[in-house]
Amino acid sequence: MEHYTKKTFPTTQSIGFMLTKARNMVLADMDAALEPLDITSQQMGIILWLSRGVAATPFEMSRHLSIDTGLMTRMLNKLEAKGLLKRTRSNTDRRVVDLKLTRKGEAIAANIPDMALPVLNERVRNFSKTEFKELLRLLGKFIDADTQR
Repeated sequence: MEHYTKKTFPTTQSIGFMLTKARNMVLADMDAALEPLDITSQQMGIILWLSRGVAATPFEMSRHLSIDTGLMTRMLNKLEAKGLLKRTRSNTDRRVVDLKLTRKGEAIAANIPDMALPVLNERVRNFSKTEFKELLRLLGKFIDADTQR
């Protein structure tokens, strides 16, 4: 089903515009909230994935966070310079780089929910529980549409 046509393509009501605007608003709020931890919202994603064991290599991290490898390398460089993570060569495959949080990185990871949850809750404060569940369902459906092709 085609929801957009040349005649009915409103730039400020397109899904691309609205998703980008929503993302940018959340990122700006999140960056401000995370400032005391000296990390950005993008760096937060890396720290959380590492702390939760979701990804352990730059490649896995890039895939999970939908970040290109060049940007991932730059972000890992910054996190390593801040003493939040270590990169080491895999013992089983020297081509693979393993990522691990330092103690300082683990401490930051433990503090992230205290900073991030109020930002997210503020953004969805006017949603009922039912609306919030529906938003998550619809976003999931939107994201999964890419894997259905």
